[in-house]
Amino acid sequence: MNAKVRLYVDHPLGAGQTVPLDRDQAHYLFGVMRLSVGARVALFNGRDGEWQTEVLEAGKRGGVLACVAQSKPLQLPPDLWLIFAPIKKARTDFIVEKAAEMGAARILPVATDFTNSERIRQDRLQAHAVEAAEQCGGTYVPEVAELQKLSALLDHWPAERQLMFCDEAEVGQRLFLDVAAASAGPWAILIGPEGGFSDAERKRLHAMEQSHVVSLGPRILRADTAAVAAMTLWQKRLGDW
Repeated sequence: MNAKVRLYVDHPLGAGQTVPLDRDQAHYLFGVMRLSVGARVALFNGRDGEWQTEVLEAGKRGGVLACVAQSKPLQLPPDLWLIFAPIKKARTDFIVEKAAEMGAARILPVATDFTNSERIRQDRLQAHAVEAAEQCGGTYVPEVAELQKLSALLDHWPAERQLMFCDEAEVGQRLFLDVAAASAGPWAILIGPEGGFSDAERKRLHAMEQSHVVSLGPRILRADTAAVAAMTLWQKRLGDW
């Protein structure tokens, strides 16, 4: 019988392995979900795949689960980064959640010249990525990096990583699917802030050898919509869809 509850844990998983629960996890499983000894729980840790486990001990402040059998192998996403400028709280949460669901390997918030939000809660956004993986059946959780300046990220850009630069100034001009040079390998998608990119940023990005400047259709999209649209196009063209 497969588990109906799925939980991320930062603990090794394997045959015969027991997994201790902290207070929050115990509260969720035994207080909220009303599980008891003998119940099944699906666990994953981003490294060892998904495991069906059985509740051995259930308490208000903790508990113990035991691995029974692996139900899914580890499925790594494509080597794709999603880079975006933070926007309003709920919409930033949406971008992180959808990036985790859609197969980003790493999520990088950046401060651009026109970024409206200069601060993020990295730990809260990482928790959203975990929740998204729990709910969508994923076995991998992308890292959400600390906020950094876009200029600093570009200063140390890996030579082998291609960049899908979604430039709102190119609306209706060029589609990603028309880029003949697109090839598999490490990639990143860059989504701009609500105010768009500055002239200096746009000039630098257009000049990058790895940069593929694209439009996302005939209309300017909101940043959260653009992130989903861009990831859909990339996954369809070069990803694992």
